Amino acid sequence: MSVRRSLAAVAAAAALALAGGAAAAPSDDRILPVPEYTSEKAKNLAVTHLKALRALNGDLYHCVPWVEVQRHSIGFFRPKHIARDDRYLSVRIYIEQDPSPQFAALRVEQRAGAMFSRYVGALLKRMTQDHTLAADPSIDGFTVILEWLKQAPRAAGARPVHETIAVFVEKPLATDYLAGRLRTREVAERAKVLGFDGETALGELRLTAWDDNFVATYKVANYEVEKGITCQ
Repeated sequence: MSVRRSLAAVAAAAALALAGGAAAAPSDDRILPVPEYTSEKAKNLAVTHLKALRALNGDLYHCVPWVEVQRHSIGFFRPKHIARDDRYLSVRIYIEQDPSPQFAALRVEQRAGAMFSRYVGALLKRMTQDHTLAADPSIDGFTVILEWLKQAPRAAGARPVHETIAVFVEKPLATDYLAGRLRTREVAERAKVLGFDGETALGELRLTAWDDNFVATYKVANYEVEKGITCQ
């Protein structure tokens, strides 16, 4: 079995578990409110594309129900490593999965590569379903932040350990990927990826990634998409 297939198998072995049944609609508090932005450019983007942001929030809620979109986690944020006022359409999700000893035993770059493969491309496609948003020249790129449970508490009173990667994809790179001119592997090679172990910054990570259709094919047991909702 190849290394890529081995990593995918270990990642898949971390069983996903929903916390509860879906309600009728997602909360708008997942979207950063317009008054919270610090620049006119960002405010204009937020006003112009509010409908698209709500559609993205709803799509994640109904069609990727095993992830949690955190409060104020969808919006047009400026990456902290960029000095100018570049605005990236950003989404942060927490992936609900049970901790796996096999997955935790992998190197951090391997765990991050598996999660990148599984989610980054799928989220980029969902973030650009609105053609007006995707074509807006004021949007400079896309940020995908993935968080997952690495290790459950090992003793009473101990805290669980989460891992996070923040993936920054410049607009031209995203455009080439979405047009089919690049594969996931090439996006991982060219994107900026920062890693975090709990609250400890790990710096920039160099990842090996691959095309993975998990998000499109995974089905949550006993979950049905509500009538009138179409998932792509």
